[in-house]
Amino acid sequence: MPKPLKPDALMLFAAGFGTRMGALTADRPKPLIPVAGRALIDNALDLVAAADITKTVVNLHYRGDLIRQHLAGRNITFAAEPEILETGGGLKAALPLLGPDPVLTLNSDAVWQGPNPIEMLQAAWDPDHMDGLMMLIPQAQALGYKGQGDFHTAANGQLTRGPGAIYGGVQIIKTTGLDTISENAFSLNLLWDQMLSKGRLFGLHYPGTWCDVGNPDGLKLAEDLIGTKDV
Repeated sequence: MPKPLKPDALMLFAAGFGTRMGALTADRPKPLIPVAGRALIDNALDLVAAADITKTVVNLHYRGDLIRQHLAGRNITFAAEPEILETGGGLKAALPLLGPDPVLTLNSDAVWQGPNPIEMLQAAWDPDHMDGLMMLIPQAQALGYKGQGDFHTAANGQLTRGPGAIYGGVQIIKTTGLDTISENAFSLNLLWDQMLSKGRLFGLHYPGTWCDVGNPDGLKLAEDLIGTKDV
């Protein structure tokens, strides 16, 4: 049997207000906050460039014109949102640009040290058994994160909710279930719940280090982590 084609369309979430960043987002969107001299969104797009991605869609809302200017000339399609649609609503609205096949989604507010998480997900994707596959971070390998974690992982990678590994903000998901959700603005948690109820949401544990840059305290941690890449 031929190996299924790896997903090669990606949604990069960049529309939020970044309120946890306080004054840092008063005049710019969070994806443009510099970390070690480069915008957060550029660190995220480095991962995309290293993988075999043919279509990248970036959603925009708060200070979206600045993101357009920053990314001008790159092979990127923009999905402007007249209102905040959250992750699920934003993905649903962008489906005409992404196409009907399973897609990758990526948050821009994290820094990774180790293997490319996008390539790892592509290599492990099995659409016959999975509706979703997310990259999870063991607590000991997460910097700047203060929560309890999101998922338990069975030996076969199947997920259930509960304190444990942290969702790292990158995944492959089938999008057909979005048609059953009537809200315009909603979290991808609603789609994950559908997959969990069928036993079809899976996860990989990341072998490297991950840093949450969702608040100012994470900036210094991320810069230190980036600095170790050159050592």
